[in-house]
Amino acid sequence: MAAESPNESLAADPAGRGPLPWARLAGAAVFALAMAYVEAAVVVYLRKLFAIQYDLFLTAKTFHFPAAYLHYEQGREAATIVMLVAVAALIGRSLREKIAYFLFAFGVWDVFYYVWLYALLRWPSSPGQRDLLFLMPGEWWAPVWEPVAISVGFVVAAIALLARRRE
Repeated sequence: MAAESPNESLAADPAGRGPLPWARLAGAAVFALAMAYVEAAVVVYLRKLFAIQYDLFLTAKTFHFPAAYLHYEQGREAATIVMLVAVAALIGRSLREKIAYFLFAFGVWDVFYYVWLYALLRWPSSPGQRDLLFLMPGEWWAPVWEPVAISVGFVVAAIALLARRRE
């Protein structure tokens, strides 16, 4: 029988159920943080390419995503969800864990998307500033605090689901 590496022994569950979820949560968080940066960088490029002024995002009436590029952006949004589902499917063992890891990764990704946008653009200037959240199936607009609050709820729900698994 091979000896355990120091990393394996630290991550091992004393009850013999496999690695503790904290190591997998950390992996999901690293992925989500990096993905959030990529998404924020895409927004920086799109705003520059389309000469979008940041204050145009104050109301849904002043800006609509350019129709010629709408399908590309919707495809990118769908790919984002597919990547989050794939990570959850790879990390989680049961359906409950897969759902929990998806909620966790989605929540971390969405919160840090706004953190990166602020770091890169100093936008949004306040949590009440409106943003174009999604383009599927149509334009979804809301103040920034709404998706952030929902995403924090996703992270809390995910941790609660994983904690229940441990009982």
